[in-house]
Amino acid sequence: MRSSADIIQAEATDKALTMPEPRFKMDDGWRVFHPNPSRPDFHVPPGSVDAHCHVFGPGNSFPYAPTRKYTPCDAPKEKLWQLRDHLGFARNVIVQASCHGTDNAALVDALESSEGMARGVCVLAPDVATEELEAMHRAGVRGVRFNFVKRLVDALPRDRLLALTEKIAPLGWHIVIYFEAHDLPELYGFFASLPTTVIVDHMGRPDVTRGTDAPEFDLFVRLLAENENIWTKVSCPDRLSQTGPPDYADVVPFGRHLVERFPDRVLWGTDWPHPNLKSHMPDDGKLVDFIPKIATTPKRQQQLLVDNPMRLYWPEEFER
Repeated sequence: MRSSADIIQAEATDKALTMPEPRFKMDDGWRVFHPNPSRPDFHVPPGSVDAHCHVFGPGNSFPYAPTRKYTPCDAPKEKLWQLRDHLGFARNVIVQASCHGTDNAALVDALESSEGMARGVCVLAPDVATEELEAMHRAGVRGVRFNFVKRLVDALPRDRLLALTEKIAPLGWHIVIYFEAHDLPELYGFFASLPTTVIVDHMGRPDVTRGTDAPEFDLFVRLLAENENIWTKVSCPDRLSQTGPPDYADVVPFGRHLVERFPDRVLWGTDWPHPNLKSHMPDDGKLVDFIPKIATTPKRQQQLLVDNPMRLYWPEEFER
């Protein structure tokens, strides 16, 4: 008679033999998201929104784009929902990542399964049809993202952005832009000319070794000060820090400065599953513990995590 262990092992072997071979192999050296994030010491306010996160694949169901610059690990919606509940958040804003290109199927699938508790930011092809835009809006998409990070894109998408701005205007969508601080001088005038709400990812990626009074960060603050339609995410200390985890202390002055100066135009997100990180894979619980260091009062925490994202992504509920 076979032992229980033998039976379990045989069943596992049979299951493995019947599982489809993965269609995509993640890049060598790719850092997979934290398998067991800690539970945060900081308790986020009820109704808090993780306003910047992603879903990847799974590649067998939602193939990665042939034009992608990287192949990630699978990070499906189910894992994102588990993380949301573990960290104490109520809602998500899922941002289309460049590995999926302009195929937003994985994003839309996650939104449709979220029971209204997620909104999305997509990436669009220039020739996108009005019918497709309307279908994505019904699913919960509320913005379109443009990547200006030169190492991640082949060309800066200025013309495409301007053309698509007219297409998304009837839907009331906003624009999300991703760039690096050293490129802001050449892009400043263009960003300032955009006619709709604009959200900048990750504080414009400042060089935190130079301090908050450095010309690059000062220019970014000026961009927000002179353009009331421009918001920013005070996210991703793990991408910016030189001192590293768990405190990311060198990023704190930058996030705190933006939260204090522009309290009604800041958002926060985990950036799960943290694509393309080279130095380390952050503990998402410790990232949540970063929040009270930059939003130092209950009022600022409520604005950052609840009021601002709800006003932008669920205005019909916020205005009740």
